[in-house]
Amino acid sequence: MWKEIEAKQIEDNFIKTIADEWMLIAAGDRDGYNMMTASWGFAGEIWGHDSVLVVIRPQRYTMKFVEENDYFTLSFYGENKAIHKVCGNLSGRDVDKTALTGLTPVFQDDTVFFEQARLVLICKKQYVQTMQKDCFTDTAPLACYEDDFHKMVFGKIEKVLVKE
Repeated sequence: MWKEIEAKQIEDNFIKTIADEWMLIAAGDRDGYNMMTASWGFAGEIWGHDSVLVVIRPQRYTMKFVEENDYFTLSFYGENKAIHKVCGNLSGRDVDKTALTGLTPVFQDDTVFFEQARLVLICKKQYVQTMQKDCFTDTAPLACYEDDFHKMVFGKIEKVLVKE
């Protein structure tokens, strides 16, 4: 059973949760969706709203669904890393990640998340921009790239669901 709470009621330390637990970024609808594992992102306030920032490489299949839809979700699964092995290493272009992970999709609020999650953030996309090489003031992070800079996706948190 899901319970809706306010974003400010989330008790997680998001630095720890995102880095250690990881998350799934998902977007799409009944006609098509995809999800991917992410361990980079931020949560806070911008433009007067509780918001998230996620970064997605342009070649990731999930990016197509984020770009084509107004909403995306972030979902968290505790210590269960088995789903992340599939969703972080395989492409939805090539395999059915839902079948391989056993996740049960839930279609709600014009997007998708999964029944097995312990925490879900339903986010309205607000801003998307590709990182640019000449904007790095510290060049050390450039070692992470081969001209495939992440797209930054800001989302307004519209709903937070926790498992009861």
